[in-house]
Amino acid sequence: MTSISLTWGIAGMTALGVITRPFRWPEAIWAVCGALLLVLSGLIGWQDAWLGASRGLDVYLFLIGMMLLSELARREGLFDWLAVIATSHAKGSPKRLFVLIYIVGIVVTAFLSNDATAVVLTPAVYAAARAAKVKEPLPYLLICAFIANAASFVLPISNPANLVIFGGGHMPPLGRWLATFALPSVVAIAVTFVMLYGTQRRALGSETIAREVEALHLSPTARLAGVGLVATAIILIVASGFGFDLGLPTFAAGIVTSLLIMIVNREGPAQTLRGISWGVLPLVAGLFIIVEALDRTGLTRMLAAQLTYYAQISPEWTAMSSGVIVAFVSNLVNNLPSGLVAGSAVQAANVPDTVSGAILIGVDLGPNLSVTGSLATILWLSALRRENYHIGAWQFLKLGTVVMIPALLLSLLALVL
Repeated sequence: MTSISLTWGIAGMTALGVITRPFRWPEAIWAVCGALLLVLSGLIGWQDAWLGASRGLDVYLFLIGMMLLSELARREGLFDWLAVIATSHAKGSPKRLFVLIYIVGIVVTAFLSNDATAVVLTPAVYAAARAAKVKEPLPYLLICAFIANAASFVLPISNPANLVIFGGGHMPPLGRWLATFALPSVVAIAVTFVMLYGTQRRALGSETIAREVEALHLSPTARLAGVGLVATAIILIVASGFGFDLGLPTFAAGIVTSLLIMIVNREGPAQTLRGISWGVLPLVAGLFIIVEALDRTGLTRMLAAQLTYYAQISPEWTAMSSGVIVAFVSNLVNNLPSGLVAGSAVQAANVPDTVSGAILIGVDLGPNLSVTGSLATILWLSALRRENYHIGAWQFLKLGTVVMIPALLLSLLALVL
């Protein structure tokens, strides 16, 4: 068996382990084991593995910053306070609460990224469901997972994968971005809402929620956490406008907010650090190493050549087919590695904006099919587990099939036509 075959085989088994989680082991264990196996078998050197892992530095910093902000907001009671507000505005209507949460999800995703929606909004929604005395919070929690991906190409900062696809000086100006993705984003958000609401309509119809909930006092530290989140959104928009990486600003915002709250509370960092899902970092590092190994088999060169060839024959057909293929591949291997490979291929190929835009939609929206399709959905799962709430992979897949496929096809059509 050739080294290329072995590399692809190990990468495939790693992806399967991340998706199925044998023995209920965390996703990170399978990603790290796959990366170690590649190194120990000599299929990738230690230096190359380190190079691959180091490519994710901006992602690591971004995730740490967002997880810090989320944990601070949760611990200081900001989410509970927001939950009371959302419940009071719902006025006893489960459907109105569903719409309110969906709108908030759009805003958070657009201005703080889809990972922030998974990390920051999910605990808030769970708190809202608890405050409203909801018997089954799943319909509301599902919003966090689906809107995190559906609204993730509204702006360049809405998904870190956007910066990967259009990295290396290829990022379109904001005006051109909006001209390209405004209509597909509206279609993706609207179709996802219609399909998701349709699947949850019966559950919402049989639900009752409290009309009146006890008002909560917003503590000074909770206000600080809220200011930190708003300031982070502003910083990310400015950084994106100037073409800067988003990881360091987000990390800095998380550290500064943490220090201020620790000073006010006169406490150490141990409690906050214990609340962070650190396992997501080795998961990302392992996936970056696997992508580096695949890239050294000539994968990027082959994909770039294929994209260039078919884009010259039929740009529209190439855009549609590439978007669909990348969408489904993202669910097989996670959209982080597929986005890295696709981004490298797009930057190496000579393709029109329609093709690169379709690939981005596939990377961003496609992961709504499965629980491990995107890093945001994995973070969403981690947030649910912290609340001792679980959803099965098969249950999500059945729902994702109904919701994602029409949203993907109609969004691609909006882009191409």
